[in-house]
Amino acid sequence: MLRKLGLWMIWLGFIVYVLWFAPPLRSNLLQPIQTLLSGQIPLLNPVVVSIFSMVGIWLLIYSCLIFADGRTQRIPAWAFVLGSIASGVLALIPYLALREPNEQFSGEKDPLLSVLDARSTGIVLTISTLVLLLFAILFGDWGAFIQSFLTDKFIHGMTLAVLLFTLLFPYPTLLSDDMARRGLMQQSQFFWVIALVPLFGPLAYLCLRPNIPALK
Repeated sequence: MLRKLGLWMIWLGFIVYVLWFAPPLRSNLLQPIQTLLSGQIPLLNPVVVSIFSMVGIWLLIYSCLIFADGRTQRIPAWAFVLGSIASGVLALIPYLALREPNEQFSGEKDPLLSVLDARSTGIVLTISTLVLLLFAILFGDWGAFIQSFLTDKFIHGMTLAVLLFTLLFPYPTLLSDDMARRGLMQQSQFFWVIALVPLFGPLAYLCLRPNIPALK
């Protein structure tokens, strides 16, 4: 109960903060997204491009756990993941709050689950993350990014969303349940490495975890 209440408080607090306390909206709010979709990436600060892309990376990291978890939940996991494509962490937190602990997986893995369960998916996500971080570090204008973070609601909220993705990964039972399905909960040190190492802990987990043994 406390876990669920904490998640709902984080969800509500994030909405209230972004709506009333974050920097104001810019007049051309969708301009960065339009620039990205038009392929004019050189016109954007590489730091902004990387952080925008990290939202997608985090959604895929969570998806590698959520779709298997959703097999045993009463609520449709895919609906929350689809909602997260448009709203990021705002649609993901309600799933984490509404789901029930479950350490079992039953039935056969469909093609999507097989891809999300594969270690190769974790490797691809890790390589993509390293490329994005190097792109931001080597070519980004960090001074301009800080200024945008302090004055632009879109960039401000997007950056905070990435931080929330990072902080929430070990908090719900989603991670511990996924480890239990794979027979890993006896390795408590492994759990804490994943939980305490931001971003690369979860990525390492996806690269190293064994496949889910299906139970019919």
